[in-house]
Amino acid sequence: MLYFHSFRGEVIKLIKLEHVSKEFETRGKKKIDAVNDVSLEINTGEIFGIIGFSGAGKSTLVRCINLLEHPSQGKVFLNDKELTSASAKELRQERRKIGMIFQQFNLLAQKTCIDNITFPLIISGVSKKEAREKAKKLLKLVDLEDKAKAFPEQLSGGQKQRIAIARALATSPEVLLCDEATSALDPITTRSILALLKRINEELKVTIVVITHEMRVVEQICDRVAVMSEGVIKEVGAVKDIFLNPKSETARKLILPERDRLPNGKRSDILRLAFDGQSSSEPIISELTLESGAYVNILGANTEDIGGKAYGQMLIELPADETAVTKIKAFLDKRQIHYEEGGNADVTAD
Repeated sequence: MLYFHSFRGEVIKLIKLEHVSKEFETRGKKKIDAVNDVSLEINTGEIFGIIGFSGAGKSTLVRCINLLEHPSQGKVFLNDKELTSASAKELRQERRKIGMIFQQFNLLAQKTCIDNITFPLIISGVSKKEAREKAKKLLKLVDLEDKAKAFPEQLSGGQKQRIAIARALATSPEVLLCDEATSALDPITTRSILALLKRINEELKVTIVVITHEMRVVEQICDRVAVMSEGVIKEVGAVKDIFLNPKSETARKLILPERDRLPNGKRSDILRLAFDGQSSSEPIISELTLESGAYVNILGANTEDIGGKAYGQMLIELPADETAVTKIKAFLDKRQIHYEEGGNADVTAD
């Protein structure tokens, strides 16, 4: 994935959050910190993921980026312009640079697909003719040219999301915010929507921010990721770095779901193997067994084939023979497969 750079070669910061907090008050007058002192920078041209479990505060955080939720404290910048101090008119203008898609699509049921796409253009003063010409191009971009006159109820979930993406792109935004945009879709449709978003990022040069609770979404599409829990950013880094070496307990739980974790704590006879792009056709475990002369027991696995490459992790139980263990580790080192000892290796507590 290519980033945009200035003439001096620096990475350009498109979005910047400085000590952003968002507080809500319940009916019982109890205050809840949905977002707590978050500072974050997102680069022009990248696909940035914000991942966390339900209730982590990630959806509130993304709504603070376009000020659908106004932060209780802190500042939000887009292209170095502070949105949190902008006038209502200025904010309307800046929001045209930020598109957004949602889990439930939010299409207008009484309007056709092409009318759904032209709607944000027409209300902003664009002529109907010009709006429809642009909408036709966007329908082609999302591979739904034949659905121009269809209504949302006639579409599948994946088709609805494609129309929602086209609508979000109608105003030619610099940023596309995706709030759990694939959570309501099946795995095959999810993969196709993520491939579309990646193509949009590459062809239209749109910076994309993806909110999700699924590590597989992050693995497939994102350049960098922020891990969020209880309103706080726990760690930020390249997807590969966090996948191979998670620092926080939240990241570890997201990478290795609870069903694949062991109940009796850290064990030195267990290795976690992390696959970050090896060919999915390679019989790694078979080769490991042949080369080491020892059998290993697979305790759990969470892997996926993406474009012929294997992504995910596997827990294996090592034999008691130390010589065999040495051979197994030597094989993994030779094949450059990342591994760590212990099913629940120690990490920084959240």
